[in-house]
Amino acid sequence: MAAVAAKVAKDRAIAEGLGTNENPVKFLGQDYEELRAKCLASKTLFRDDKFPADDSSLGFKDFGSSSLNIEGFEWKRPSEICDEPYFTVDGATHVDIRQGQLGNCWFLAPFASLTMKPGLLARVVPENQSFEKDYAGIFHFKFWQYGEWVEVVVDDLLPTKGEYLEFLYSDVGNEFWSALLEKAYAKLNGSYEALTGGTLNEAMEDFTGGISEIYDLKNAPDDLYQIMLKATKAESLLGCSINKTNPNESDTTSQGLKIDHAYSITAAEQVPYKGKNVQLVRMRNPWGESEWNGPWSDGSSEWNDIDPKVRAALNHKADDGEFW
Repeated sequence: MAAVAAKVAKDRAIAEGLGTNENPVKFLGQDYEELRAKCLASKTLFRDDKFPADDSSLGFKDFGSSSLNIEGFEWKRPSEICDEPYFTVDGATHVDIRQGQLGNCWFLAPFASLTMKPGLLARVVPENQSFEKDYAGIFHFKFWQYGEWVEVVVDDLLPTKGEYLEFLYSDVGNEFWSALLEKAYAKLNGSYEALTGGTLNEAMEDFTGGISEIYDLKNAPDDLYQIMLKATKAESLLGCSINKTNPNESDTTSQGLKIDHAYSITAAEQVPYKGKNVQLVRMRNPWGESEWNGPWSDGSSEWNDIDPKVRAALNHKADDGEFW
């Protein structure tokens, strides 16, 4: 009878909208508004006992308690790292995402793409969070898991060495929304180390609730570029990677692309060039550096042979981790 009653209660909750983005399931039973209200009433900063600021949250092997990789780690709140921390500075952008020690480019690449879609980003990163008004050391984020939206609560204690974040960080030194989102995703997956190794489509689905499609360029459909153009106009997330097929091959191609590394696809444009249209794709490396060095790369001669207005519209900049 208890099992039947539980199922009836769950079905009723789903019928009333539980699991939607507006009414997400509370991960581990933690209610953001209730926890925040308690902290404000008691004038204390939130400490998350479900994902504590200790070695157990870092990992189990390469970042386990006996690993040299975590030697010197300290958990600090942003106010202990800089004088004036902010959740966002001039909004959330893809340059706020710089990969730290974790091998989690599979999650950072679509994450960077998400920042270019404000409507989608707001579904994952709720607005009106800050280190100023009613700050209580608690933040929340939403992810799609197994057919429903889940809200994950975290405190703002972050792994550091000295004054620097060890994992995801922003180019803007006093901005912390991206590091906090990574912490929430680590909590959802069990630890920071659990984010090492994954697939682009897995992260895309967790961020959108959508269905991903995968194309192998060796067997790509003839209209793949048109599919990409349509996807960018539809505000879809796109990414790409090169799989390593030989353990002895180089980690970098002759034209500068990294093997077994995920990239964001941030745009697709057809550009008039010497009497014909060239199909270009803009990609971004989560490292913020190490770019393509082939045709249409930063400083290549192709840029000298297109209309300056077209070049300006393509937002071509050198050495920013993004390239055509």
